[in-house]
Amino acid sequence: MRVDVLSLFPQMLEGPLGSSVIGQAVAKGLLEIGLTDIRDFAKDKHRTADDYQYGGGSGMVMKPEPIYEAIDHVLPDESVRGRATVILLTARGELFDQAFARRLAERDHLVFICGHYKGVDERVASLADHEISIGDYVLTGGEPAAIVVIDAVARLVPGVLGDFESAETDSFYEDILGPPLYTRPEEYRGHRVPEVLLSGHHERIRFWRREQALRATLARRPDIIESADLSEEDRGILKQLSTPEE
Repeated sequence: MRVDVLSLFPQMLEGPLGSSVIGQAVAKGLLEIGLTDIRDFAKDKHRTADDYQYGGGSGMVMKPEPIYEAIDHVLPDESVRGRATVILLTARGELFDQAFARRLAERDHLVFICGHYKGVDERVASLADHEISIGDYVLTGGEPAAIVVIDAVARLVPGVLGDFESAETDSFYEDILGPPLYTRPEEYRGHRVPEVLLSGHHERIRFWRREQALRATLARRPDIIESADLSEEDRGILKQLSTPEE
């Protein structure tokens, strides 16, 4: 997968996208990441990429010309452009979730436009295939949001994680939260690992983990239960969890 990020502050992305799992994936050739400084396409000696709003109002707006030309730079012809998915990161965008991450992980080339200041000129939206928000809050710029989306998508690309099961059992992979996790030691400060996880009985462990995942989802995110893809076993567990104890 190829990922390009267009930003006024590409240095904000260098560390996060060059470290940990993403950095390892780049080293293996599974991901290719390009950072483009939008100011490189400004036309004046001051590299101006923002200006005052038409109609008045507080806050500067990113100019359309440098962004359009940055897109032309990373997508230089129709054959490249036709394979790319352009994403504008904006507070008004569609809310990003695990299902969205799975869809983007199937694409060959993602291009992210990071807004800044008050926002981007509305004409930039015509470049985007998707407008994405990572939550109902406002960030200083699109760079932190780009890191979140790229991280969530990249770990779903085959081969990026050493053990793909670790992605398949993540929270939200199957539309519910994940189960509690434990590692050594077996006892620490009076807290013991549940005996079922030490039993070696794979079916009991599988059932316990599913039950705990559903219990956590019911308690913490009941809003996602209705839309989750639940099995008959899941529905039986939920019915039991929802039944008041006598």
